[in-house]
Amino acid sequence: MAKAKNSLSEEDIDFLRGELAAGRPAQVWFTSAAVGVEAGRSAKVVAFTEPAEGDFIQVRPTGDKDELSFSPAELTVEKPAPRKRTPPPAKEPEPPAPAPVEHIYTPAPPPAKPKVAPAPPAAAAAKPAAKPSASRKQAKPAEVTVTLVSTAEGEWTVDVQWGAKRTLKAAPVAASAVAAAAKLLPAEVDEAVESVLSAARERHLARVEQLRAELEAAQRALDELTG
Repeated sequence: MAKAKNSLSEEDIDFLRGELAAGRPAQVWFTSAAVGVEAGRSAKVVAFTEPAEGDFIQVRPTGDKDELSFSPAELTVEKPAPRKRTPPPAKEPEPPAPAPVEHIYTPAPPPAKPKVAPAPPAAAAAKPAAKPSASRKQAKPAEVTVTLVSTAEGEWTVDVQWGAKRTLKAAPVAASAVAAAAKLLPAEVDEAVESVLSAARERHLARVEQLRAELEAAQRALDELTG
């Protein structure tokens, strides 16, 4: 497949990897092929995912805190030219004021007899109203899939799939936020989430009890050594 105009080449990707490894995240710009982002907007490269296929370049758009994934065709290292502002149209000169006209008095003619206008036909057909122009067909929005994943320790992550693009991958989410959101969803979702949280609480409680017992034993040993 031919490379899109101004998209990242292999040399550009190697350069960006080198800058990121040196602790200098390089700046890139979005091309017209980018989905959901305005073309010409800037971003910082924050990571590369493996394998280097599809949307493997993670960037943070300027002014945002979210990290999004894009393909080389959607990014460029060439800064777009600034948009030219269209100058306002020149103001047309005002027409000159008309020259004064000298008024010459003439006697008024005798009043004419009023004429009665014929009445319009009663059965005049009403003019049909013009049909409104059809609105432009709107593009069908892309489907969004949000996936929550839990671990045995009660930690949660979230993935977001926007159409064919994964915009968020394994982002950490607080367990309290997941529990609060689950209560707003169907009961089956709340029950599944609560079962995971309950199991995690029991494991952590058992660990706390074990550590508390070890701490008490260590304190007794210390007291005997220093008593």
